[in-house]
Amino acid sequence: MRPAESCAFSSARSRPCTCLTDADEAASSADMTSNEPKAKKSGGAEAAEDGDWSWPLVAALFVSTSLVFGLMRSLGVFFVEFVQYFETSAQAISWISSTGLAAQQFFSPLGAALCNAYDTRLVVMTGGFLAGLGFILASQATCLFHLYLTMGLISGFGWGLVFTPMVATVVANITRRRTLALGLGFSSIGIVSFIFNPLFQFLVETYAWRGALLILGGLSLNIVACGALIRPKRRSKAPEKVDSEKKSSCASMLRRLSSYLELSLLMERPYLTYTLAVTLLNVGYFVPYFHLVAHSRQVGFSEYQSAFVMSAAGASDILGRVASGWFSDLGHFRLLHLLTLWTALAGVFIMLLPVSSLSGSYTALMAISLLYGFCSGSLTSLVFAVVPMIVGVERVMGALGLLQLIESGAGLLGTPLSGFLKDVTGTYTASFLVTGGFVVLGTLTMSTLPHFFSRTDPPAPRRRSHDKKDKSLHLELEQINSSPPDTKEVNDL
Repeated sequence: MRPAESCAFSSARSRPCTCLTDADEAASSADMTSNEPKAKKSGGAEAAEDGDWSWPLVAALFVSTSLVFGLMRSLGVFFVEFVQYFETSAQAISWISSTGLAAQQFFSPLGAALCNAYDTRLVVMTGGFLAGLGFILASQATCLFHLYLTMGLISGFGWGLVFTPMVATVVANITRRRTLALGLGFSSIGIVSFIFNPLFQFLVETYAWRGALLILGGLSLNIVACGALIRPKRRSKAPEKVDSEKKSSCASMLRRLSSYLELSLLMERPYLTYTLAVTLLNVGYFVPYFHLVAHSRQVGFSEYQSAFVMSAAGASDILGRVASGWFSDLGHFRLLHLLTLWTALAGVFIMLLPVSSLSGSYTALMAISLLYGFCSGSLTSLVFAVVPMIVGVERVMGALGLLQLIESGAGLLGTPLSGFLKDVTGTYTASFLVTGGFVVLGTLTMSTLPHFFSRTDPPAPRRRSHDKKDKSLHLELEQINSSPPDTKEVNDL
């Protein structure tokens, strides 16, 4: 081959290679361009909401919530058995459920911190195991203290590791239909209350209370399967490197602990205002569930009529959770405004409950009870759906944990306050008027939130690093909590 032909052949042979390289670069550039929004979207909740795995998480929330609060509401079947077996007072037995509820709310921040530090799937599965273990050990109790320790502390600790992480997982994975998803998940509480009471009574009559508790322990272990549905979260390796370099520093450990617990939220006015509003709401929210039946019987209605009033309110509560979730996700109104509306109506209807029965009209009492049940169910899912708008989705886990801890005191205060007012006045009228006033006061507190009167939601805040001296840690935290980098930046790394 002559030099000229060789040169031409070489040139011709190299030209397709050049064109191929250009095509590859163009395709790569196009892929990067097309993948850039996908990368950004995949890190947000919209992508998760459009995925196939979001609604199985709602089913997991449905089951786990029913095995926490639905089961907690139905333990009254065992109280009569415990009073007879241990030959003690009903007040001493009532501390079992009180201990479980207090433990669930007290350990919620710990559950949120463990999820931030490790993996949500592992935390929820551990909580399900502890919840089942508490009931299994309770079936072998020989004294009342064993029940406090097992059904109260161990199972309550497990519940604290389950409820907040499951709610935060659904909130982080669904945005467009978030309120409906929460409403469907929380509707299990009312549904299983109708199922569990006769079921537990049948189990007690068939297997005695020890065998029934053993079955409840096995039933609670289904929470482990619910936790297994949570996908493990992906972590960046950069913060791990920064943390490993500063493990010996006590100050760094305290900073990490504060970050896991999201204690910086306690220094932010919007979160404190919202927490105060929910706490005031919690003072009166549960009072009708405890004292409405007793009030109905006191004003002259029969036992069955009084019980049916509470059952009707529970049924409308379920309807309110689903209907409110569906309507809220239509986007016609801000979630905060809808929450304020349902909260105000719930407070007003609580105060109208004794007024409606003064005339002796069972129809009026039933109508107000149905309206209260609907409003109380409607606001439940909104309370959790508004949290990411206050603090941002990336901090919702710790925010829900702290909210559970702070509002727990108000929940435990409301019922004793109502009982005290009844003892002083002789009727439940003052009890419902005062506790309903707390709910309305919570509504007024909510209206002081920044941008409350705006027609659109302000942008959700992002996590901020407060350590100005450690610039590398600041950069890593900004990298984690900002929107995901585009494909080109990922390739560069």
